[in-house]
Amino acid sequence: MQPIRTFNVSPSLPNPLEPLRKLAYNLHWDWNVETKDLFRRLDRDLWESSRHNPVLMLGTISQARLQEVAEDEGFLAQMERASRQLDDYLNERTWYRKHRDKGEKTECYAYFCAEYGLTDCLPIYSGGLGVLAGDHLKSASDLGLPLVAVGLLYQEGYFAQYLNADGWQQERYPVNDFYNMPLHLERNADGSELRIEVDYPGRTVYARVWRVQVGTVPLYLLDTNIEPNNPYDHDITDELYGGDLDMRIHQEMMLGIGGVRVLQALKYKPTVYHLNEGHSAFLILERIRKLIQEEGLSFDDAKQVALATQIFTTHTPVSAGFDLFPPDKAMYYVGHYANIFGLSREEFLGLGRENPVDIASPFSMAALALKTASYTNGVSSLHGEVSRVMFQGLWPNLPLPEVPITSITNGVHARSVVAKSMQELYDRYLGPSWSDKGADDPLWDRVTSIPDEELWRNHERCRSELVVYVRERMLKHLRDRGAPPTELAQAQEVLDPSVLTIGFARRFATYKRANLFMRDIERIKKIMTGNKDRQVQFVIAGKAHPKDMPGKELIRQIIHQIREAGIGDRVVFVPDYDIYLARMMVSGCDVWLNTPRRPREASGTSGMKGSMNGLPNLSILDGWWDEADYVRTGWPIGHGETYDDPEYEDQVEANALYELFEEEVVPLFYNRDSEGIPRGWVAKMKDAIRFNTPVFNTARMLRDYAVHGYFPASDRNFAMTGDHYQPAKELASWKRRLFERWYEIKIEDVDIAASSELVVNQSVAVKTRINLAGLSADDVQVELYQGAVNADGQIVNGLPVVMDYQGTDEHHCSIYKGDVVYGSSGLQGLSLRVLPKHDYLSSPYEPGLVLWA
Repeated sequence: MQPIRTFNVSPSLPNPLEPLRKLAYNLHWDWNVETKDLFRRLDRDLWESSRHNPVLMLGTISQARLQEVAEDEGFLAQMERASRQLDDYLNERTWYRKHRDKGEKTECYAYFCAEYGLTDCLPIYSGGLGVLAGDHLKSASDLGLPLVAVGLLYQEGYFAQYLNADGWQQERYPVNDFYNMPLHLERNADGSELRIEVDYPGRTVYARVWRVQVGTVPLYLLDTNIEPNNPYDHDITDELYGGDLDMRIHQEMMLGIGGVRVLQALKYKPTVYHLNEGHSAFLILERIRKLIQEEGLSFDDAKQVALATQIFTTHTPVSAGFDLFPPDKAMYYVGHYANIFGLSREEFLGLGRENPVDIASPFSMAALALKTASYTNGVSSLHGEVSRVMFQGLWPNLPLPEVPITSITNGVHARSVVAKSMQELYDRYLGPSWSDKGADDPLWDRVTSIPDEELWRNHERCRSELVVYVRERMLKHLRDRGAPPTELAQAQEVLDPSVLTIGFARRFATYKRANLFMRDIERIKKIMTGNKDRQVQFVIAGKAHPKDMPGKELIRQIIHQIREAGIGDRVVFVPDYDIYLARMMVSGCDVWLNTPRRPREASGTSGMKGSMNGLPNLSILDGWWDEADYVRTGWPIGHGETYDDPEYEDQVEANALYELFEEEVVPLFYNRDSEGIPRGWVAKMKDAIRFNTPVFNTARMLRDYAVHGYFPASDRNFAMTGDHYQPAKELASWKRRLFERWYEIKIEDVDIAASSELVVNQSVAVKTRINLAGLSADDVQVELYQGAVNADGQIVNGLPVVMDYQGTDEHHCSIYKGDVVYGSSGLQGLSLRVLPKHDYLSSPYEPGLVLWA
């Protein structure tokens, strides 16, 4: 039965409890211990059953209970403290204000991502990318960055996972009730819903806008499940990563194009656009359209403005992970932009092709983002290297190390992931500002002052809490499945709160090799149960994508191996992995295990969360772990090798893992003194906290993004848009002239004043004559390029040396001179190159041009 009218009914709170409403609707509560405790105190059972959702709690709790706490002085005092903490947080002097003063100029950094993992009562995330994005917003708020975020609000979100009796993953799609979540529906001044519209082939699709307040950062989420959209368009914001290729392009148009329109409707004027993965790359087309139609710029001028002010973060270590659309499909959906831009079909498609002249290649969202960004980064040092290899084709004449893709290693938001009891411990011994202090702060030396006994007993409590939680969760899932009484009884006995507990939780993609530790089942059984005084147990969790059949099969194989080996009490797969379970595991396990095929793990963040709780990592040297102090804070599996034969790789690395368990991990954990304290283990826990927490932290990460990405891009925005976009027009005009003349430049000769035999530190003078083909010396930079020569005859790890312009000769050739010195012996090489140069370029590599001698 359809209603003739609807009402949004808000919780009714007694006047003394009105601050609860403000606290519930700002996600600051997710990382504020006082506020979480307050809502838990209000009704512990309801807090758990509501999925830790304070808005739903306030709407369903009995009025009698509300009246009771309204007269409870202790509760009111705690509420006042929490409310005051929120006010202080929102108004305190921040890092941004101290380090960035733009005077009268107002900055705004617009952050776009397809998913956000903020807290478990907002299930609009699938995994690492979303949780990283959520932590990004939290730390942006902590630092006071003027950041605004955009995403999609999924009616069914990602899926809830359960396993059937055979261990095969099944999916449920619970419907999100937006009106009982910490969401605000954005409205116009007259009270009507704020809506934006996006043109799709043959129709217009409308979206309303919801806001999640993440501290000081607003996150705007688009929702198409409204009238007058047709049923298909309702589903654009139905499932995260659901549907076919057509639905994917629908979603990405709404995210990118709709996202730009949302910010305009809300009167934001971003000075930087940050694309977190390529899903939002269509925003580039919309930005260029606006600059053409609303500011009167040409396509080249508009593209220059967009490029100067965009940054792009890639998280994908394999080319197959990027969204690719067939050319005809791309033209069908977004080809109307080509007409606005004045581009032919192939010119337009070339914007999203690595090689624009390859007319058979698909339209790549990653290529579109890369070619229109002035700053691009991977998410770990190793991933930066992998990304430079993947995308070297965009800069075909540049040496691999100079491909302009850098890296900012991911981090995690400390206050969100460190267990409450551990936070209280750190507050006591390190001080309350530990969560955002850098690695060079002397505060971290105080970690050694934490009493071993206190740290260890605290961690033992966390392990016991994990065991209790796993048993309760397993019991609930088995009951939901209709399991027999024998299974229910077994679930209440799984795990031992005193046993060494290994945690493994992540997306179940096959390259992550969740079952590597079970490769030799007899050997791992002996490690787990062979010595009754030194037992080992495993807690495993993770979801496979609904369409990833090999990932689902991997889960089923693990379930079957557990049953067949009779180790169900010591190896537990916990269904429906989510943020809450992750937080329990990274604080309650003893070791964090990670076994991907190197270099397939772009970063990984779960191990960072474990470190912050004092867990040593046991991992393949991939992602973030490759740049951590993996000897002092854990154990490396292997030495960073890569293999051509996956079967052999599995064998070698499984054996290495077993040896580490047998010879190092298990003995260190169970080597106790007379007080029952494993002193060596606690020392490694302290090293994990001390050396990893300040480095692999989103406070550090956001400072890196600000200094290397946001600040320079925002400065370029002010530079490009000043004087009615005159600098952008000048640069675009200069680029046109550059491209017209570049391929006519000739390096006429290179005079090297030395023989082929040199000694170390001998200076070599070099002179060159270059016909600049009508360009001036101000348009180019001429460099000598020196370095060791490898077995293939190539210069490796080359060092550029800028040559000095000396004027022109009688043939109108430009003369350059320079000197090189070799600081080491062996076969060394020398080359010479010409690069573009302009004061407004973000880097000399921006035009993608280089001429070698």
